Amino acid sequence: MTRSPFLILSLLALTACSTPREQCISSSNRPVAQLDRLINITQGNISRGFALAEVQDVRVLRASCEGTNADGSTFRFPCEETETTTRQEPVTINIAEERIKLAQLESRREQSARAAQDRIQRCIAVHPE
Repeated sequence: MTRSPFLILSLLALTACSTPREQCISSSNRPVAQLDRLINITQGNISRGFALAEVQDVRVLRASCEGTNADGSTFRFPCEETETTTRQEPVTINIAEERIKLAQLESRREQSARAAQDRIQRCIAVHPE
């Protein structure tokens, strides 16, 4: 999965504005959120009957570039630009294995949610508002 630089910078800016308590709670919830994302992907794979894999296509495009001489005049010359695109491609899966994986993820999520609640209670105790 590719992430946009804007999204990452926005999240960093929001994190910088949050209180130590909010940062601690957010950090405590992160493993549960990651498992939720994996559970959603696995459920989607099961309902579709196939997974989606990200594939990157790279093309080299011929272009015309512009340069500047020492005397300030400009000139054109042939050059190449690389263009990368990402697309999703269907991939076959074993539905039975995906169901087992889903059950394992859901079990891990329950354990992780309990652990997150303990960590959140410690965050509240350490960082009272």
